[in-house]
Amino acid sequence: MLARLSRGPASVSELARPLPMSLPAVMQHLKALEGSGLIKTEKKGRIRTARLQGNAIAEAERWLTDRRTEWEAQADRLENFLATYNGDDR
Repeated sequence: MLARLSRGPASVSELARPLPMSLPAVMQHLKALEGSGLIKTEKKGRIRTARLQGNAIAEAERWLTDRRTEWEAQADRLENFLATYNGDDR
């Protein structure tokens, strides 16, 4: 859904069409994405349209990059500890 929305706004039916899930399941996904701040939906008449929130993806990417850096540092510390603990000379 996010990949499709990266090309521009789309109606719920457009988003659901290629997916092997029910329309209520698509709506649940959209609700979760909207709750996370990644998308915004609006209803005009009978049509609900979803669009990406501009900064949300970039903010999520920054957060993931920060976590990746922390996790890699922790893995390095664990590797060094285990090497020392095992008497390895790495």
